[in-house]
Amino acid sequence: MSDKTFDILNKIFVSLIVVIIVYPLIFVISASISDPAAVSTGKMWLWPVDITLDGFKMVLQNDDIWMGYRNTIFYVIVGILVHLAFLLPCAYALSRPEVRWKKVILWFILFTMFFNGGMIPTYLVVKNLGMLDTMWAIVIPGALGAWSILVARAFFQQNVPNELVEAAKIDGASDYYIFYRIALPLSVPIIAVMALFHGVGLWNQYFSALIYLSERSMFPLQLILREILVLNEVNTGEGVQEITGSAGSFADQVKMAAQIKYAVMIVSTLPLILVYPFIQRYFVQGVLIGSVKE
Repeated sequence: MSDKTFDILNKIFVSLIVVIIVYPLIFVISASISDPAAVSTGKMWLWPVDITLDGFKMVLQNDDIWMGYRNTIFYVIVGILVHLAFLLPCAYALSRPEVRWKKVILWFILFTMFFNGGMIPTYLVVKNLGMLDTMWAIVIPGALGAWSILVARAFFQQNVPNELVEAAKIDGASDYYIFYRIALPLSVPIIAVMALFHGVGLWNQYFSALIYLSERSMFPLQLILREILVLNEVNTGEGVQEITGSAGSFADQVKMAAQIKYAVMIVSTLPLILVYPFIQRYFVQGVLIGSVKE
């Protein structure tokens, strides 16, 4: 196969992948602001038809949505801080050649990538530590992962050279001083990437909240959305009345339920879409450098 033929086939393949990814996104955005009747009859298949913002108005007037937003933002901020507090010192220490038993520690960390205790032992640990129905049940169990440690460790190895550390020690700097004043300022890309990865994971997480939380006032946004989308409450008509605060014919409620679902999808993903452009430049640099293993 010639290079020209390969380039043409590659462009066709990439174009198909782009269409497969972009079409559902455009459809959801268009459906969220289109007339529900046009969506249900198939009149709207790509671009908005008879634009209306009633779905967004009803979603944003729902108190549960705002409660979920508040709880999720809190979990994401605290979770990222806890994640970085554990990850960065651990990865930096494992990147230093003078640390004893480093290979043994790395072996135990790698072991957890392939084997874990499972859901029930994890639940019992969380319960016995008294974290049920607390925010720590969402933040602590997944605060540190083996993959994150390995990527951050590789980044420190390549961007904090031994010669620089030795020069600082000759000048009288301690290990803590080198970590906070030299290593961390050189590691902004990997910090941004790890914060993004962990933050997105916490933002989309609902299973931990489902099994660890019973107080509705602590539910994250994804658990609220699950009640609307997965449990299909709005299709019964009662869910629509609860969100809109008004009753209508069953057919109107079903149509409005579909629009509310699409509006909820946009509302739940919008914060991540807004944040991503600000850290995108760190994302590529951090992942490419950190993914090279030695």
